[in-house]
Amino acid sequence: MAPVEEHKASVVDLFCGIGGLTHGFVKEGFKVVAGIDDDPTCKYAFEKNNGATFIRNDIDLVKPEDVIRLYPKDDVKILVGCAPCQPFSRYTNRKSEDGKWKLLASFSRLIRGVRPDIVSMENVPELEKHCVFSDFLKVLDDEHYHVSYSLVDCVAYGVPQTRTRLVLFASLLGNVRIMPKTHGPSRYRTVRDAIGHLEPIKAGEQSASDSLHKSSTLSGLNLKRIAATPPGGGWKDWPDELILDCHKKESGKSYPSVYGRIRWDDPGPTITTQCHGLGNGRFGHPEQNRAISLREAALLQTFPRYYKLAEPRSDIVITSVARHVGNAVPVRLGRIIARSIKKHMEAHSL
Repeated sequence: MAPVEEHKASVVDLFCGIGGLTHGFVKEGFKVVAGIDDDPTCKYAFEKNNGATFIRNDIDLVKPEDVIRLYPKDDVKILVGCAPCQPFSRYTNRKSEDGKWKLLASFSRLIRGVRPDIVSMENVPELEKHCVFSDFLKVLDDEHYHVSYSLVDCVAYGVPQTRTRLVLFASLLGNVRIMPKTHGPSRYRTVRDAIGHLEPIKAGEQSASDSLHKSSTLSGLNLKRIAATPPGGGWKDWPDELILDCHKKESGKSYPSVYGRIRWDDPGPTITTQCHGLGNGRFGHPEQNRAISLREAALLQTFPRYYKLAEPRSDIVITSVARHVGNAVPVRLGRIIARSIKKHMEAHSL
Protein backbone atom coordinates (compact mmCIF):
# COMPACT_ATOMS: atom_id res chain seq x y z
CA MET A 1 0.00 0.00 0.00
CA ALA A 2 1.63 3.24 -1.15
CA PRO A 3 2.12 6.02 1.42
CA VAL A 4 -0.58 8.64 1.19
CA GLU A 5 2.03 11.35 0.74
CA GLU A 6 2.83 9.89 -2.68
CA HIS A 7 -0.77 10.57 -3.66
CA LYS A 8 -0.41 14.25 -2.68
CA ALA A 9 -3.41 14.38 -0.38
CA SER A 10 -3.71 16.98 2.38
CA VAL A 11 -6.10 17.16 5.32
CA VAL A 12 -7.60 20.10 7.20
CA ASP A 13 -9.34 19.29 10.49
CA LEU A 14 -12.14 21.60 11.60
CA PHE A 15 -13.03 21.69 15.33
CA CYS A 16 -9.71 19.88 15.79
CA GLY A 17 -9.39 20.14 19.58
CA ILE A 18 -6.24 18.41 20.80
CA GLY A 19 -6.07 16.30 17.65
CA GLY A 20 -7.63 12.88 18.21
CA LEU A 21 -9.03 12.70 14.68
CA THR A 22 -5.94 14.37 13.23
CA HIS A 23 -3.63 11.87 14.92
CA GLY A 24 -5.60 9.00 13.43
CA PHE A 25 -4.88 10.45 9.97
CA VAL A 26 -1.24 11.06 10.85
CA LYS A 27 -0.85 7.44 11.99
CA GLU A 28 -2.27 6.29 8.65
CA GLY A 29 0.29 8.32 6.72
CA PHE A 30 -1.78 11.34 5.74
CA LYS A 31 -0.38 14.85 5.68
CA VAL A 32 -2.49 17.03 7.97
CA VAL A 33 -1.65 20.64 7.13
CA ALA A 34 -3.75 22.39 9.77
CA GLY A 35 -6.37 22.16 12.45
CA ILE A 36 -8.81 24.95 13.27
CA ASP A 37 -10.43 25.46 16.66
CA ASP A 38 -11.46 28.39 18.83
CA ASP A 39 -9.98 26.96 22.06
CA PRO A 40 -6.38 28.22 22.45
CA THR A 41 -5.66 25.69 25.21
CA CYS A 42 -5.68 22.92 22.56
CA LYS A 43 -2.76 24.41 20.63
CA TYR A 44 0.11 22.75 22.52
CA ALA A 45 -1.19 19.18 22.32
CA PHE A 46 -2.34 19.52 18.71
CA GLU A 47 0.93 20.91 17.36
CA LYS A 48 3.31 18.94 19.60
CA ASN A 49 1.91 15.57 18.54
CA ASN A 50 0.94 16.08 14.91
CA GLY A 51 3.44 18.31 13.15
CA ALA A 52 0.57 20.44 11.88
CA THR A 53 -0.38 24.09 12.39
CA PHE A 54 -3.05 25.00 14.92
CA ILE A 55 -5.15 27.94 13.81
CA ARG A 56 -7.20 29.60 16.51
CA ASN A 57 -10.42 30.87 14.99
CA ASP A 58 -14.16 30.64 15.36
CA ILE A 59 -15.39 28.37 12.55
CA ASP A 60 -18.23 30.83 11.95
CA LEU A 61 -15.63 33.43 10.99
CA VAL A 62 -13.44 31.23 8.80
CA LYS A 63 -13.69 32.10 5.10
CA PRO A 64 -13.48 29.45 2.37
CA GLU A 65 -10.49 31.20 0.82
CA ASP A 66 -8.66 30.92 4.17
CA VAL A 67 -9.07 27.14 4.04
CA ILE A 68 -8.24 26.82 0.34
CA ARG A 69 -4.89 28.54 0.98
CA LEU A 70 -3.95 25.81 3.44
CA TYR A 71 -3.92 23.09 0.78
CA PRO A 72 -0.81 22.72 -1.40
CA LYS A 73 -1.54 23.19 -5.08
CA ASP A 74 -2.83 20.11 -6.90
CA ASP A 75 -3.25 18.07 -3.71
CA VAL A 76 -6.39 16.03 -3.12
CA LYS A 77 -8.29 18.17 -0.62
CA ILE A 78 -9.69 16.32 2.42
CA LEU A 79 -11.80 18.25 4.93
CA VAL A 80 -12.74 16.52 8.19
CA GLY A 81 -14.21 17.54 11.50
CA CYS A 82 -16.46 16.93 14.46
CA ALA A 83 -18.68 19.90 15.25
CA PRO A 84 -19.23 20.19 19.02
CA CYS A 85 -21.80 17.56 19.81
CA GLN A 86 -23.26 18.76 23.11
CA PRO A 87 -26.33 20.39 21.52
CA PHE A 88 -27.32 17.07 19.95
CA SER A 89 -26.45 14.74 22.81
CA ARG A 90 -29.04 12.85 24.80
CA TYR A 91 -27.13 13.95 27.90
CA THR A 92 -28.20 17.55 27.35
CA ASN A 93 -31.45 19.33 26.69
CA ARG A 94 -30.46 22.42 24.79
CA LYS A 95 -32.71 24.56 22.67
CA SER A 96 -32.06 25.31 19.02
CA GLU A 97 -30.90 28.83 19.78
CA ASP A 98 -27.73 27.41 21.34
CA GLY A 99 -24.94 28.91 19.23
CA LYS A 100 -23.26 25.55 18.73
CA TRP A 101 -26.19 24.32 16.64
CA LYS A 102 -25.08 26.60 13.83
CA LEU A 103 -21.57 25.18 13.72
CA LEU A 104 -22.72 22.35 11.46
CA ALA A 105 -24.10 25.01 9.11
CA SER A 106 -20.67 26.66 9.15
CA PHE A 107 -19.15 23.29 8.21
CA SER A 108 -21.50 23.02 5.21
CA ARG A 109 -20.80 26.65 4.26
CA LEU A 110 -17.09 25.85 4.07
CA ILE A 111 -17.77 22.72 2.03
CA ARG A 112 -19.66 24.84 -0.49
CA GLY A 113 -16.84 27.38 -0.70
CA VAL A 114 -13.82 25.08 -0.56
CA ARG A 115 -15.20 22.17 -2.62
CA PRO A 116 -12.93 19.56 -1.00
CA ASP A 117 -12.60 16.29 -2.88
CA ILE A 118 -13.43 14.24 0.21
CA VAL A 119 -15.26 15.12 3.44
CA SER A 120 -15.73 13.21 6.68
CA MET A 121 -17.77 14.21 9.71
CA GLU A 122 -18.09 12.44 13.08
CA ASN A 123 -20.75 13.21 15.67
CA VAL A 124 -23.23 11.76 18.15
CA PRO A 125 -25.99 9.45 16.84
CA GLU A 126 -28.71 11.85 18.02
CA LEU A 127 -27.64 14.33 15.34
CA GLU A 128 -29.41 12.18 12.74
CA LYS A 129 -32.79 13.19 14.19
CA HIS A 130 -32.27 16.95 13.86
CA CYS A 131 -33.13 19.25 10.99
CA VAL A 132 -29.60 20.70 11.00
CA PHE A 133 -28.37 17.31 9.80
CA SER A 134 -30.98 17.19 7.03
CA ASP A 135 -29.84 20.64 5.96
CA PHE A 136 -26.23 19.44 5.97
CA LEU A 137 -27.13 16.48 3.75
CA LYS A 138 -29.00 18.77 1.36
CA VAL A 139 -25.92 20.95 0.90
CA LEU A 140 -23.84 17.89 0.06
CA ASP A 141 -26.46 16.72 -2.42
CA ASP A 142 -26.67 20.17 -4.02
CA GLU A 143 -22.89 20.13 -4.41
CA HIS A 144 -23.05 16.69 -6.11
CA TYR A 145 -21.25 14.71 -3.42
CA HIS A 146 -21.71 10.98 -3.04
CA VAL A 147 -22.76 10.61 0.59
CA SER A 148 -22.88 7.70 3.00
CA TYR A 149 -23.22 7.64 6.75
CA SER A 150 -23.73 5.03 9.42
CA LEU A 151 -23.89 4.57 13.16
CA VAL A 152 -20.55 3.07 14.14
CA ASP A 153 -20.14 0.89 17.22
CA CYS A 154 -16.61 1.92 18.18
CA VAL A 155 -15.93 -1.22 20.20
CA ALA A 156 -16.20 -3.19 16.94
CA TYR A 157 -13.20 -1.21 15.67
CA GLY A 158 -10.87 -1.66 18.62
CA VAL A 159 -11.91 1.23 20.87
CA PRO A 160 -12.21 -0.06 24.48
CA GLN A 161 -15.44 1.74 25.28
CA THR A 162 -19.15 1.43 24.54
CA ARG A 163 -19.29 4.42 22.22
CA THR A 164 -21.58 4.74 19.20
CA ARG A 165 -20.93 7.56 16.74
CA LEU A 166 -22.40 8.80 13.49
CA VAL A 167 -19.68 8.77 10.82
CA LEU A 168 -20.33 10.44 7.48
CA PHE A 169 -18.31 10.37 4.28
CA ALA A 170 -18.83 12.51 1.20
CA SER A 171 -16.76 12.41 -1.97
CA LEU A 172 -16.85 13.97 -5.42
CA LEU A 173 -15.24 10.76 -6.73
CA GLY A 174 -17.80 8.14 -5.68
CA ASN A 175 -19.17 6.36 -2.62
CA VAL A 176 -16.98 5.96 0.46
CA ARG A 177 -17.88 3.24 2.94
CA ILE A 178 -16.46 2.68 6.36
CA MET A 179 -14.18 -0.33 6.36
CA PRO A 180 -15.36 -3.70 7.73
CA LYS A 181 -15.35 -4.22 11.49
CA THR A 182 -11.98 -5.22 12.92
CA HIS A 183 -13.09 -6.73 16.25
CA GLY A 184 -15.80 -9.28 17.02
CA PRO A 185 -17.27 -9.72 20.53
CA SER A 186 -14.60 -12.24 21.53
CA ARG A 187 -11.88 -9.72 20.65
CA TYR A 188 -13.38 -6.52 22.07
CA ARG A 189 -10.73 -4.51 23.89
CA THR A 190 -11.49 -4.23 27.57
CA VAL A 191 -10.72 -1.81 30.36
CA ARG A 192 -8.07 -4.25 31.58
CA ASP A 193 -6.43 -4.26 28.14
CA ALA A 194 -6.30 -0.47 28.11
CA ILE A 195 -5.36 0.49 31.68
CA GLY A 196 -4.65 -2.69 33.63
CA HIS A 197 -0.89 -2.09 33.51
CA LEU A 198 -0.95 1.26 35.32
CA GLU A 199 0.32 1.60 38.86
CA PRO A 200 -2.25 1.94 41.67
CA ILE A 201 -2.90 5.45 43.00
CA LYS A 202 -5.33 6.79 45.57
CA ALA A 203 -8.05 9.42 45.13
CA GLY A 204 -6.41 12.83 44.82
CA GLU A 205 -2.97 11.35 44.11
CA GLN A 206 -0.66 11.76 41.13
CA SER A 207 1.91 9.22 39.96
CA ALA A 208 5.51 10.27 40.53
CA SER A 209 6.44 8.97 37.07
CA ASP A 210 3.41 10.15 35.07
CA SER A 211 1.86 13.54 35.79
CA LEU A 212 -1.30 12.61 33.88
CA HIS A 213 -1.92 9.55 36.02
CA LYS A 214 -3.77 11.81 38.45
CA SER A 215 -7.22 11.38 39.95
CA SER A 216 -9.68 13.76 41.53
CA THR A 217 -9.92 14.18 45.29
CA LEU A 218 -12.95 12.56 46.93
CA SER A 219 -14.72 13.59 50.09
CA GLY A 220 -14.93 11.17 52.98
CA LEU A 221 -18.55 10.44 52.12
CA ASN A 222 -17.74 9.71 48.48
CA LEU A 223 -14.89 7.43 49.56
CA LYS A 224 -17.47 5.43 51.50
CA ARG A 225 -19.72 5.39 48.45
CA ILE A 226 -17.11 4.08 46.04
CA ALA A 227 -16.03 1.48 48.61
CA ALA A 228 -19.64 0.28 48.70
CA THR A 229 -19.87 0.05 44.91
CA PRO A 230 -19.21 -3.35 43.26
CA PRO A 231 -17.75 -3.63 39.73
CA GLY A 232 -20.54 -2.84 37.29
CA GLY A 233 -22.64 -1.42 40.12
CA GLY A 234 -23.70 2.05 41.18
CA TRP A 235 -25.62 4.00 43.79
CA LYS A 236 -28.44 1.45 43.87
CA ASP A 237 -26.02 -0.94 45.59
CA TRP A 238 -25.35 1.40 48.52
CA PRO A 239 -26.88 1.21 51.98
CA ASP A 240 -29.67 3.73 52.41
CA GLU A 241 -27.60 6.18 54.45
CA LEU A 242 -25.18 6.72 51.53
CA ILE A 243 -27.82 7.38 48.85
CA LEU A 244 -28.30 11.00 47.81
CA ASP A 245 -31.74 12.48 48.47
CA CYS A 246 -32.18 13.26 44.77
CA HIS A 247 -31.75 9.58 43.87
CA LYS A 248 -34.46 8.58 46.32
CA LYS A 249 -36.98 10.60 44.30
CA GLU A 250 -38.75 9.04 41.32
CA SER A 251 -36.97 11.41 38.94
CA GLY A 252 -33.56 10.36 40.26
CA LYS A 253 -34.10 6.71 39.41
CA SER A 254 -33.49 7.45 35.72
CA TYR A 255 -29.76 7.98 36.35
CA PRO A 256 -28.56 4.46 37.23
CA SER A 257 -25.01 4.93 35.92
CA VAL A 258 -23.88 7.88 38.03
CA TYR A 259 -21.44 6.95 40.78
CA GLY A 260 -20.89 3.70 38.87
CA ARG A 261 -17.84 1.48 38.93
CA ILE A 262 -16.32 0.10 35.72
CA ARG A 263 -15.75 -3.64 35.17
CA TRP A 264 -12.23 -4.81 34.31
CA ASP A 265 -13.19 -7.29 31.61
CA ASP A 266 -15.78 -5.27 29.67
CA PRO A 267 -15.28 -2.30 27.38
CA GLY A 268 -15.37 0.94 29.34
CA PRO A 269 -18.12 3.58 29.33
CA THR A 270 -18.27 6.43 26.85
CA ILE A 271 -15.58 8.87 27.95
CA THR A 272 -17.04 12.36 28.37
CA THR A 273 -15.70 15.75 29.40
CA GLN A 274 -16.76 14.90 32.97
CA CYS A 275 -14.87 11.61 33.09
CA HIS A 276 -12.73 12.72 36.02
CA GLY A 277 -15.72 12.90 38.37
CA LEU A 278 -17.10 9.94 40.28
CA GLY A 279 -20.63 11.34 40.27
CA ASN A 280 -20.73 12.10 36.54
CA GLY A 281 -21.20 8.59 35.15
CA ARG A 282 -19.71 5.11 35.41
CA PHE A 283 -16.21 6.43 35.98
CA GLY A 284 -15.22 4.62 39.18
CA HIS A 285 -12.01 2.59 38.83
CA PRO A 286 -12.64 -1.18 38.61
CA GLU A 287 -11.03 -1.91 41.98
CA GLN A 288 -9.31 1.17 43.40
CA ASN A 289 -11.54 3.52 45.40
CA ARG A 290 -11.38 6.53 43.15
CA ALA A 291 -12.50 7.88 39.80
CA ILE A 292 -10.38 7.07 36.76
CA SER A 293 -7.29 9.19 36.22
CA LEU A 294 -6.61 11.49 33.29
CA ARG A 295 -4.15 8.95 31.89
CA GLU A 296 -6.73 6.19 32.13
CA ALA A 297 -9.32 8.33 30.35
CA ALA A 298 -6.81 9.13 27.59
CA LEU A 299 -5.92 5.46 27.12
CA LEU A 300 -9.62 4.53 26.93
CA GLN A 301 -9.86 7.21 24.23
CA THR A 302 -6.95 5.36 22.53
CA PHE A 303 -4.50 8.23 22.78
CA PRO A 304 -1.03 6.65 22.69
CA ARG A 305 0.96 6.82 25.92
CA TYR A 306 3.45 9.13 24.20
CA TYR A 307 0.79 11.71 23.32
CA LYS A 308 1.63 14.99 25.08
CA LEU A 309 -1.51 16.44 26.61
CA ALA A 310 0.03 19.19 28.74
CA GLU A 311 3.15 21.32 28.55
CA PRO A 312 6.15 20.07 30.51
CA ARG A 313 6.43 21.36 34.07
CA SER A 314 2.96 22.90 33.87
CA ASP A 315 0.36 22.40 36.57
CA ILE A 316 -2.12 19.74 35.47
CA VAL A 317 -5.64 21.15 35.66
CA ILE A 318 -7.84 18.07 35.88
CA THR A 319 -11.00 19.71 34.54
CA SER A 320 -9.20 21.19 31.53
CA VAL A 321 -7.42 17.98 30.47
CA ALA A 322 -10.58 15.92 31.05
CA ARG A 323 -12.52 18.32 28.81
CA HIS A 324 -9.91 18.00 26.07
CA VAL A 325 -9.84 14.21 26.28
CA GLY A 326 -13.61 13.82 26.49
CA ASN A 327 -14.22 16.13 23.52
CA ALA A 328 -11.75 14.25 21.32
CA VAL A 329 -12.46 11.72 18.62
CA PRO A 330 -10.84 8.45 19.77
CA VAL A 331 -7.55 8.12 17.89
CA ARG A 332 -8.41 4.56 16.88
CA LEU A 333 -11.67 5.74 15.29
CA GLY A 334 -9.69 8.45 13.52
CA ARG A 335 -7.46 5.74 12.06
CA ILE A 336 -10.47 3.76 10.86
CA ILE A 337 -11.92 6.85 9.16
CA ALA A 338 -8.54 7.62 7.57
CA ARG A 339 -8.07 4.01 6.45
CA SER A 340 -11.52 4.03 4.84
CA ILE A 341 -10.63 7.18 2.89
CA LYS A 342 -7.28 5.68 1.88
CA LYS A 343 -9.04 2.63 0.40
CA HIS A 344 -11.44 4.96 -1.43
CA MET A 345 -8.56 6.93 -2.92
CA GLU A 346 -6.80 3.77 -4.05
CA ALA A 347 -9.98 2.57 -5.73
CA HIS A 348 -9.89 5.78 -7.77
CA SER A 349 -6.15 5.51 -8.48
CA LEU A 350 -5.25 8.52 -6.33
